[in-house]
Amino acid sequence: MPFAEIDGIELYYEIQGYGDPLLLLHHGFGCTKMWDKLIPPLVEHGYKTICYDRKGYGQSDYGAAFDDFYVSERFRSESVAELELFRHWLGVDSFHVVGQCEGGVVAMDYAARYPDRVKDIVISSTMCYSSGTMSEFNASKFTKTFEELDPDLKTKLSGWHGERTERFFNQFRLFGGAYGKSLFDLRPTLQSVNCPTLVLYPDRSFLFEVEQGIAMYRNLPQGELAVLPDCGHNTYEEQPEEYVAHIVSFLARHKFGEQRGRFGKTPRAITCAG
Repeated sequence: MPFAEIDGIELYYEIQGYGDPLLLLHHGFGCTKMWDKLIPPLVEHGYKTICYDRKGYGQSDYGAAFDDFYVSERFRSESVAELELFRHWLGVDSFHVVGQCEGGVVAMDYAARYPDRVKDIVISSTMCYSSGTMSEFNASKFTKTFEELDPDLKTKLSGWHGERTERFFNQFRLFGGAYGKSLFDLRPTLQSVNCPTLVLYPDRSFLFEVEQGIAMYRNLPQGELAVLPDCGHNTYEEQPEEYVAHIVSFLARHKFGEQRGRFGKTPRAITCAG
């Protein structure tokens, strides 16, 4: 299995396809496996997909004192530093980025810190700001312990994170990660993200109301908004075909715009007779 040693931690990663690099950032209890249905069509559309398990997730190492790190103020900044080291290790100058939920926070933090490394971004189901503490929010949304979950969900999560799943989930449901445990507000960061960004939001998330997506869109200098109708929080899982279609359309539209700007006019399509 492929691993990259990043800052003393073995990070699991996967690369598939050829073409423009497209980085996929998993959500707060995810890993590379969550992208299994999306990678083949993205590769078919000419992208080289790159995904990795962040420190402590999936098949990557926990590192020292992960439980303390997970609830610390260092989580967001060190997740960005980890990504930049991974990019350097890959030898990739820049990439398109897709972030799901917490992965969207990592994407925005990274784009604000390293604007030249990010061509454009698609984020889905990412919170924009909280009205109370995240500890209160999690307590109201995640009421079940790992043992109380549906058996199918327990099996799925265990397949993602192995023997540490129960411990990780019971910590995750309290607070921590990119969303932290106190007030959360991504809006100041969004205003520093100057690349084209598509906010892809479900209208029936059990976590975040669709108004969160609208607020995110309104705070992005180059924001766009698409709402997935009759769709729950895990957009990549509930509507994978629509998810991919929005990504491909958005990236193609902005690539077309770059070409138009570079050559000073709209490029004409070239067709070949069979």
